[in-house]
Amino acid sequence: TVQGFSHERWTRAMAAGDVVPAVVTAVGKPAITNGTRVRIGRYQAELTRDSIAAWPRTPNPASFAVGDLIDVGVTSLNESTGQAVVTLEQTPLVEGALVAIENRTGQIRAMVGGWSFGRSKFNRAIQAYRQLGSTFKPIVYRGAIDRGLTPTTLIVDQPITRPAGNNEVYEPQNYDHKFEGPVTLRRALENSRNIPAIKMMEEVGPNVVVSYAKRFGFSREFPPYLPIALGAGEGTVLEVKSGQTVFPIRGVGARPYFIQTVTDREGNLLEEGRTEPVNVIRADTAFMMTSLLEGVVARGTAEAASNLEWPLAGKTGTVDDNTDAWFIGFDPD
Repeated sequence: TVQGFSHERWTRAMAAGDVVPAVVTAVGKPAITNGTRVRIGRYQAELTRDSIAAWPRTPNPASFAVGDLIDVGVTSLNESTGQAVVTLEQTPLVEGALVAIENRTGQIRAMVGGWSFGRSKFNRAIQAYRQLGSTFKPIVYRGAIDRGLTPTTLIVDQPITRPAGNNEVYEPQNYDHKFEGPVTLRRALENSRNIPAIKMMEEVGPNVVVSYAKRFGFSREFPPYLPIALGAGEGTVLEVKSGQTVFPIRGVGARPYFIQTVTDREGNLLEEGRTEPVNVIRADTAFMMTSLLEGVVARGTAEAASNLEWPLAGKTGTVDDNTDAWFIGFDPD
């Protein structure tokens, strides 16, 4: 019965900000003026229409049935009265991951490995090797800048065909299946055009480009094939983000670390997490790449990030109709 129902999550501590399961105990009775009554362990709460405003495609409270188990976000808990204030939450179908790194030191300031540790203990930030998509293009462009190309260098965006072995051919396409003709290097990166990236891979040399990937911190060996320029290789969120920290700090890399200090009970320092800076790319190349990636946010595929009204640069990446969707960005810190 609803009255006797219990959930494992209710046996652990709850606090404001938690998302917890709630069982619907009453719907549409005269004593309930606005919505649905729910129970979270020993706490009672009312789910009003205002509390579901953030989910416009969610049914209104009247469509819930007694006994339904739903997710709610805890706004506040009153120990003395046993009342709670909650909002409707929604179990996502899409999983995400996030890593935030301090550029100068390599210290990991925040990490999200997924929506719920209770649902899945797989850490998507450091364990999931996903196709990189266009987040790999800055490494290709870095090689082009080192070779003397500039943001105003013209590259012809037109259909190309390359031998792929076994009497087959490789015919890369842009994501929109259109071709823009001559475009500047800056515009090609801002709009993530694939054909210019392939041509720059050829210009720099596939073997050279994949050797750069090691210097940027990727652990896996990438084969020296043209599709690698479009992100056919795999990496973790931590690897991709760590590699991009070299751009805002003048080409110097800092290996990421989690633990700041370890001390014993008397306060003696046993271990200190820090990293030795390493020169990864030239400072002038890093400056140029930062400028190019600022353009991606200002005018390109990451333009939505400019709504934050904060100095940002970065690169998007999309794989197989958003099976994977990336944004790897940075600010001065």
